[in-house]
Amino acid sequence: MSDQSLERIRRAQQGDASALSSLLQEHYTFLFKYLIKVTMDPLLAEDLVQDTMVRCMEKINTYNGTSSFSSWLITIATRMFIDRKRRWKREAEWKQREQQEQGIRSIRWRFESRGEEWSGVLDALSRLPSAQRVAVLLKHYYGYSYDEIGEIMRIPSGTVKSRVSLGLNQLRKELNEDGEG
Repeated sequence: MSDQSLERIRRAQQGDASALSSLLQEHYTFLFKYLIKVTMDPLLAEDLVQDTMVRCMEKINTYNGTSSFSSWLITIATRMFIDRKRRWKREAEWKQREQQEQGIRSIRWRFESRGEEWSGVLDALSRLPSAQRVAVLLKHYYGYSYDEIGEIMRIPSGTVKSRVSLGLNQLRKELNEDGEG
């Protein structure tokens, strides 16, 4: 790193806004090109560059010079990207659970509106992961063999046995907790 860059960083850390602005402008294009390659999405890359620049402004005093300034920015940007991906994953999982719960409420309402009973077994079944639920239903409600279920689900019969076993254990546990088993 040049003496000029080090001096600019030192001034930015002491509160010199023009030095900080100059540093950010100098590294903006480099950071944007990096994030384009990471995200493969220009809008997301732009958004992450902006967030990284803001974080840099907030944390400039934590930069200690053990790595280049551009490496420090890449570290911040990469962590922000990873955090965002994790947040999206959690949000997607939450939305999926919410949709499933909404579907279960709808099914329960249909059962009850026709005078059919919605049992604790159906409730417990609804809480199983779909792969286990399908395997348990095909085996114990529809009577398919493990091999047949394996063909239907395109998985080895040993995997079917495992899913059925895990599903039944979970059902037993939940039904015993509810006092129905």
